Amino acid sequence: MKIISVVNQKGGTAKTTTLINLSAYLARFGKKVLIIDLDPQANASSGLGVSAENRDKGIYEILSGKIPLTEGLIEVRKNFWLIPANENLAGANIEIVNLEDREFLLTKALKPLADDFDFVFFDTPPSLGLMTINSLVASSSVLIPVQAEYFALEGLGQLLNTINLIKENLRPDLSVLGAILTMYDTRGKLSADVWEELYKFFPHKIYRTVIPRNVYLAEAPSYGKTILEYAPRSRGAKAYHRLAREFVLHNNN
Repeated sequence: MKIISVVNQKGGTAKTTTLINLSAYLARFGKKVLIIDLDPQANASSGLGVSAENRDKGIYEILSGKIPLTEGLIEVRKNFWLIPANENLAGANIEIVNLEDREFLLTKALKPLADDFDFVFFDTPPSLGLMTINSLVASSSVLIPVQAEYFALEGLGQLLNTINLIKENLRPDLSVLGAILTMYDTRGKLSADVWEELYKFFPHKIYRTVIPRNVYLAEAPSYGKTILEYAPRSRGAKAYHRLAREFVLHNNN
């Protein structure tokens, strides 16, 4: 079981879109996948069609000890599970700030999973708060979506510094699995320039598959559907299909 944080503290990076659609294709390939939604906005939960009234048993209730982890699992598709987020998660950072071992709450909560899944992904909030820190401590690796835009690389240094601090003090085996370039526009030079700059941050750790700007990718979550369900022949769907194959190739042991 590989536990992976999908992280970028900058908003608008297609982080949740990437997580949902990568996971959908991995599940299609027969991999058992779990997404744990750590973002109070619950975009991963709603994007997979789980309505607000069906999110009352989520990650907040698990972390606070109100329910066991297994009670929060929702099978959203074949081979594909979700532990949702709800509005209660918004106050979690304040509630846990004074707790002992506060950085390990998620690690402890995950213990009942054993090896039930091939991949467990955390959808983290767009910040480097305690929820994101918990996800990094509980993970073996980090996946970083980066949009192909002018300000895309702002904050990446801070994120890498945070990852290094986690490695030095809390999770020595934490590693960067790779960066994924999203919202790529082949019509201009900017996307290619961002790719070149990104290589300086992640030499040999950039996925060759890039995710294009695609209207269907933007529309699918509003219908609670993955791109595989909403527009399987679109450029966006084909890109995530290629990304999932590349991902499996790099994580087949």
